Amino acid sequence: MSEVMAKPAPVLAIETLTLALPALADRPHAVADVSLTIGAGETLCVVGESGSGKSMIAHAVMGLLPKAVKPAGGAIRLAGRDLLQLDEAAMQDLRGREVGMIFQEPMTSLNPVMRVADQIVETFEAHGLHSRSERQRRAVELLAEVGLPDPPRLARAYPHELSGGQRQRVMIAMALALEPKLLIADEPTTALDVTTQAQILKLIDNLRHKHGTAVLFITHDMGVVAEIADRIAVLEKGVLVEEGTVDQVLGAPNHPYTQKLLAAVPSLTPPERAPLPDSAPVLTVEGLGKVYRKRSLFGTAREVRAADDISFSLRRGETLGLVGESGSGKSTVGRCCLRLIEPDAGQIRLSSAAAGDLVLSDLKPAALRAQRKRIQMVFQDPFASLNPRQTVGRIISDGPVAHGTLRSEALAKAAELLELVGLSANAIDRYPHEFSGGQRQRIGIARALALEPDVLVADEAVSALDVSVQAQILTLIKDIQQRLGLAILFVTHDLRVAAQICDRIAVMQRGRIVEAGPTAALFAAPSHDYTRALLAAVPGAGRFGH
Repeated sequence: MSEVMAKPAPVLAIETLTLALPALADRPHAVADVSLTIGAGETLCVVGESGSGKSMIAHAVMGLLPKAVKPAGGAIRLAGRDLLQLDEAAMQDLRGREVGMIFQEPMTSLNPVMRVADQIVETFEAHGLHSRSERQRRAVELLAEVGLPDPPRLARAYPHELSGGQRQRVMIAMALALEPKLLIADEPTTALDVTTQAQILKLIDNLRHKHGTAVLFITHDMGVVAEIADRIAVLEKGVLVEEGTVDQVLGAPNHPYTQKLLAAVPSLTPPERAPLPDSAPVLTVEGLGKVYRKRSLFGTAREVRAADDISFSLRRGETLGLVGESGSGKSTVGRCCLRLIEPDAGQIRLSSAAAGDLVLSDLKPAALRAQRKRIQMVFQDPFASLNPRQTVGRIISDGPVAHGTLRSEALAKAAELLELVGLSANAIDRYPHEFSGGQRQRIGIARALALEPDVLVADEAVSALDVSVQAQILTLIKDIQQRLGLAILFVTHDLRVAAQICDRIAVMQRGRIVEAGPTAALFAAPSHDYTRALLAAVPGAGRFGH
């Protein structure tokens, strides 16, 4: 009889963990009776919508729970030790040494007034490791290991001098500085464009194989899950509803909630669209240019051409997608169209049967204010773009009032708009903090529609939302467009989203449009190398491409 090899003990074992929420919360527990394990060199992806409890699990492992959230049962064992029984001094010694964490937003996680290398050196100092010179040497070595160019130079840089992808690599270097047994990655690629995201995912995967690190990867992006996971755990409102291998969960999901999440993942294959009737353009941009002048790390001035000879037109009822990586200039173009940023060159022209032709780029400030209602914007962050001190009714009605509408009439219109975007008219007297992210974005859309614009500019309008909420907002935007005949300029780095909502695509790289055309034709046969690279970098393209 052959011997049965004993399975090695897991690096992390979460046993029937329950985390209690305060009395006035919408449910009693952030996490209820959850059990999970992760072995050495294994990646477990914990997925679910906002509020599912996935980040609470990560914070519980790190001993960083909010004061209002208390462990109410279970255990969290790291290499056999129950972390819930350790005092703060023991947890402080364990953080970094045995468990490292990569946070979602590196700009808020890094100290803005400390050089990059000094922040890594701090990790060694906190644990009393190495001499002063050895700490500096190890910091530069770690920057090289995570693939940063010219590590000695970047070691002397401040966080604001790095790109988003470079800052995230610094966070990974810090998390791995002491070679921990467990690495927690909490939405580490959500704010990154597809090519940078692909690089970071590959880096984390390579490092866990190299060091045998167990990885707890938290995300709501099923494409990312398909790329990096060995196993998947699905959380719904704090309850573990499904767990299994990638093929089991993504290929044959059992639970209706998992099926709903997977059904909401936008496909890279554009849907069939009815051709738009020929009509004159509502928005015409010709030769748009914008140059930013920046000072480099060593004080030398340099110019960045964020928009270089950009030309396009947009018809009534049409959606044009501006896509590209961070820094490609797409948001600059969108904001120039509203003159939130002043262009340096070119012409922006609005045309409509009701209001006639208007060269927006030539208007003086007083004349511009009167015409702003013709082109409106939906911003990326529904939390930052709504005034927290004003009611929803006031937020939506302020624009029309500024243009001469009586407040009572504007509030009545606001109530109608709330119902148009799928909210109750009763929401008019509530405040933004009383709504979810998806509901706030609906309010942002209602505010933009209050002035009855000809053109809507949506700047990454769904990138901060969960896939299921994202799908709802995309459906809403398409429905409103059909009803009102809006022309939409849709700025995004998410090619899946662009495939689902855009009639035409313009691909931007380093301030220029390198390729443009109908969405289906461009995605099926991209002609430019950069477009092909963007499409190839979409996470999970093989599994969710169709």
